[in-house]
Amino acid sequence: MSPTIQSLVIPVSDVEAAKAVYTALLGSPHTDESYYVGYNVNGFEVALNPAGEGGGPVAFVDVEDLDAAREALVAAGATERDAPRQVAPEARVCVLADKDGNPIGLRGK
Repeated sequence: MSPTIQSLVIPVSDVEAAKAVYTALLGSPHTDESYYVGYNVNGFEVALNPAGEGGGPVAFVDVEDLDAAREALVAAGATERDAPRQVAPEARVCVLADKDGNPIGLRGK
C-alpha cells in the first residue's frame, strides 16, 4: 500500500462551538461524540479533536506499518511530537514534526 492522505484532524478547545461552524460548512457529522466529531467529505475524513493540542490541523498519512514509517522519518530528521497510541482496534496514530515544526501525522497498524 502506498501512503495516502485521507484525513485531517483539527484540534479544538470548544467542541460544541467548532461543531456548529464545521456542520454549517460540511453538513451533519457521521460521528458526534464528546471525544471526536467526524465528517465525511467525499471520502475524506475531517475530524474535530477536543483533546488535541493546539498548533493547527494535522493531515494524517495512512501507512501500512506505523513503526517503520515513524522510524524512517525520525532517521530523516523528523522529531516526535506525539508518541504512537491506539485510537481504534486496528489503528494507531502518532505525530512527528519536520525541522520547521510542521506536523506530520501517521495512521496505521
